[in-house]
Amino acid sequence: MSLAPQPRPSMTIEHDDPATNVKDLLFVSQTVLQQAVDLLDNDLKEDEQLVVTSKFLPGSTIGKHLRHARDHFELLLTCITSPPPHLLNYDTRSRNTPMETSRVAARAALLETIQRLQDIVPTSNWDAPITLNAITPFPQTFQTTFARELWFGALHCVHHWSMVRVIAGEMNMKVADDCFGFAPSTLVASGREHSLGKTLAKI
Repeated sequence: MSLAPQPRPSMTIEHDDPATNVKDLLFVSQTVLQQAVDLLDNDLKEDEQLVVTSKFLPGSTIGKHLRHARDHFELLLTCITSPPPHLLNYDTRSRNTPMETSRVAARAALLETIQRLQDIVPTSNWDAPITLNAITPFPQTFQTTFARELWFGALHCVHHWSMVRVIAGEMNMKVADDCFGFAPSTLVASGREHSLGKTLAKI
């Protein structure tokens, strides 16, 4: 049997229509946040499950991950709706918020962000320049765009949802969405049936 790498279908997709780019990325951003809403509605039964500290991810709780992932979208939306120059710093944190300990508060906060995305993204400048300041741990400054950071926000959510799945597993809690915490590229490559895994099929 040959061990040579086998060619895989190209996953390079280009859209010439900026409106299509905006629509697609808005859909992905809202979908990953809706996954967290569904988790709260279908899987978490008690507020206490939001604050159980992980044994494998010290200091982590489901509530903290939900809040942190949402924060990135909120910081970006605040940035893009402020007068230029647009300055963004994801290290600005709002810790110990009600959504970390209350399912009702978490659900309301996530739905608010989903609506804000719907209100703001379609009318924002896709290529609006943003100066991103970060601690890596060294102070760094990067030039980026609104589109790139919206894409990052969605993938950042997936990263944290995977850790939420780990913490849920520690509590012997099954997450109903089998694709929760999986990157869209992984879902597409594996042919998984999910709204985030059907992009190639639509093109």
